[in-house]
Amino acid sequence: MTTPEPHQHLDTIFKAGLSRVDPFQMIMDHVHLTENHLEVNLEGNNHAIDLSGYTRVFIIGAGKATAPMALAFEKILGDRITQGLIVVKYQHTTPLDRVEILEAGHPEPDKNGVTGAARIMELAKKADAQTLVITLISGGGSALLPLPLCCDAQGEAVALTLAHKQKVTRTLLECGADITEINCIRKHLSGIKGGRLLQQIFPAANLSFILSDVVGDDLSSIASGPTAPDPTTFDDALAILDKYTIRADIPGPALEALILGSRGKIAETLQQGDPALGQSNNILIGTNQLAMEAAGAKARNLGYNVVFLTSRITGEAKQVAKFLSGIAIDTALSGMLAQKPVCIISGGEPVVTLQGSGKGGRNQEMALAFLEEIRRRPDLFDTITFLAASTDGNDGPTDAAGAFASLEILEQAAAAGLSINAYLKNNDSYHFFEAINGLYKTGPTNTNVCDLHIILVGSPA
Repeated sequence: MTTPEPHQHLDTIFKAGLSRVDPFQMIMDHVHLTENHLEVNLEGNNHAIDLSGYTRVFIIGAGKATAPMALAFEKILGDRITQGLIVVKYQHTTPLDRVEILEAGHPEPDKNGVTGAARIMELAKKADAQTLVITLISGGGSALLPLPLCCDAQGEAVALTLAHKQKVTRTLLECGADITEINCIRKHLSGIKGGRLLQQIFPAANLSFILSDVVGDDLSSIASGPTAPDPTTFDDALAILDKYTIRADIPGPALEALILGSRGKIAETLQQGDPALGQSNNILIGTNQLAMEAAGAKARNLGYNVVFLTSRITGEAKQVAKFLSGIAIDTALSGMLAQKPVCIISGGEPVVTLQGSGKGGRNQEMALAFLEEIRRRPDLFDTITFLAASTDGNDGPTDAAGAFASLEILEQAAAAGLSINAYLKNNDSYHFFEAINGLYKTGPTNTNVCDLHIILVGSPA
């Protein structure tokens, strides 16, 4: 089947956004070694570290994009790197010489993640005042560092297991909790998140290079903030469980740990004023907004008038689709936002509250809900094409980044006898789009800055 021009344009625009947040290139462009000085020059984050003051350099970290980040530092620092270990999602690897890679499970944690997190904490513990630790963090780091909390809570033993944490993660994903809420609970059931890694690194100096997959770029939420102060508390974690009425669904030891923490019997996560913060700098290298801007520049180059909505889209994927389809219709009918041809770009990270047993991700669900809006009034969508896709290349537990929605996709679905509503009810967007060649697949991108939602209205002459 010949790919329609709007689909080709959507692919080109999306990949331009990806290129802007390529973590390898961003570090190579903004971090340099000049004699003995490691210099960082990145949009207001300027640092010069005299390496002659350190006898060792460690590189540690976790996330879907940390392999290319580590590769960049290998090229910059070479044999100055003493030792390193990063944890990445399966198949998100890059050949490295001096930094060890350990692959682990995402979005559901596994035993490899526990092993990797424990080994990173062991390496951090070796760091002293003559050690520079470079920490690499990107989206996915929370699931990839699932070190269960294990301590003696003033005489009451707390020992969580991987199985407990896996159950907690599944429950939170299924109830529709957003990433900030999920990370709040993860931090308070973890021995490494919520700044606990930074506490282990201290008194060594630490530089953290961070690629944001969190709406609003809150450093305490990205990978659950292993090197950032945590504004949340054990009480906040319990409040989230109550918000979704899921206390009864949480494993007993996990709930017990949160309750003990709320009673002050387990130490809180890293708080403002901790001396470890004085030895650390968190440097944000890539965001959803930067990807949006680059995508918009490519769209202009293709001949579209560009409208940016927001980089902070959240909420139920189905409702977001209705909102975006309404904007598309107004633009098509009246030029409310701009005159055709128009490229409308937004970003963020919606959620899906699971009700069925199908397969899919938030972007595929959004595209399917958008397609349902097309089905209701096909006469309004003859010039509108939509793509929702994840910048990491994996939408939920699938091998697709997202999916397309257009009048042509609707016609193919009708010819195949597919019921949009039935697939939506079963949260089975992947199999719906798979049957009609509507999935958008990029493969692992080795970056991760939330999602991009791109609408084309009309086409350039």
